[in-house]
This record gives sequence, C-alpha cells and structure tokens, in this order.
Amino acid sequence: MSCGEPHETDCSEVLDHLYEYLDREMPDGDREKYREHFDECSPCFEKYGLEREVKKLVKRCCGHDDVPSDLRAKVMNRIEVIRQGQETLDASAPDPAGGHGAGPREEDTGVAGPRETPGMTHGGAAAGGATT
Repeated sequence: MSCGEPHETDCSEVLDHLYEYLDREMPDGDREKYREHFDECSPCFEKYGLEREVKKLVKRCCGHDDVPSDLRAKVMNRIEVIRQGQETLDASAPDPAGGHGAGPREEDTGVAGPRETPGMTHGGAAAGGATT
C-alpha cells in the first residue's frame, strides 16, 4: 500500500511494523517517526485505525479467558530455553513429559491437533502419488 506521496518513512516499512507500533514494542524515536507518517498519510492512518479497532475488539471479546497456570509456566519455561539457546529437544525426540516431540500435547492444551484425511500424507499428497 502506498498513497503515492513521498514520505521520510516509506508506507511499506510503516505497515510492516504496524503491530510493533500498536503494541508499543519499538523505541520511542521510531514511534515518533511512524506517528508523523500517520499524520501525513491517510491510507496508512486508515489501516492503523482499522488494526487498532480489531485489537480492541479481540481484547474485549477474548481478553477474559484465564490461562491455566501450569500451561503458562510450561510456555514461559520453553521461551526461556529458546532464548538461552539451550534447546536440547528436537522434533523427533520424546519430551520428558512423555510426548512425541517439542510441541504441546492435546492433554496439555485441551485442544485437539489437526487430523489427517485418510490416504493423505503429511505433505498433502495421496500416499504413493506424485507431487509437482
């Protein structure tokens, strides 16, 4: 998206970092640069306003669900392991809790994983079939 007008900060850059702006996850200097862009570029300001309203709606409708403390602890622990670069489990190794890989199990999340259609492989092609 571009309004066709020259700006100090390109429209595509602003829109690529829109959620960082909305979530206040960028340095103040960058926030100021983006705010100035929104002041002078109506298409980007429109997109900003739309995304801001969507975030408000999601927060209002979905912001009341409590996350089970054990699930939160597992997720936070996993994030810390990844940040430290000490990831020792790969996707094929069983995890210490008895799972079949590093991802969450249905029992942990309460959400069933994706189901495969009979005759389909993980790649989406029928067993024995060729892919292009």
